[in-house]
Amino acid sequence: MSTNIFREVVEKYSDARGDLVKLLDGDIKSSLLITSKKGSVRANHYHKKDHHYCYVVSGEIKYLTRPVGSSEGFELYTIEPEKMFYTPEQLEHLMIFSKDTVFLTFSKNSFRSQKEYEDDLVRVDFLSDPKVRDLVEQLQN
Repeated sequence: MSTNIFREVVEKYSDARGDLVKLLDGDIKSSLLITSKKGSVRANHYHKKDHHYCYVVSGEIKYLTRPVGSSEGFELYTIEPEKMFYTPEQLEHLMIFSKDTVFLTFSKNSFRSQKEYEDDLVRVDFLSDPKVRDLVEQLQN
């Protein structure tokens, strides 16, 4: 199953002073700036009802996805700077950082506590797959 996760930025304005980039339009209730060290792993879950967009400012993300409960393999994407990608609800996902990375996340829901956030998550175990473990080990070296 191939999913088109990539999204275009809404608009970009450029002049002699530099650029203004309008990343999203719509109903976004949460925005986060996240930094991740080379070789680190994030996500390894899916969201029951939330969805999010991510925009890579610098670095690189190896992004793995698969449908919830799938026994099939995963899809692997390489996300580079100035790329936006989308994670719908009910899509298992894992992020492996092949470089020190800075990215922005924009979510549909605004969780007021860590408990509310965790209540929307279902943890999965991508790392039990030998191919995923090998990829993580390669990127950590």
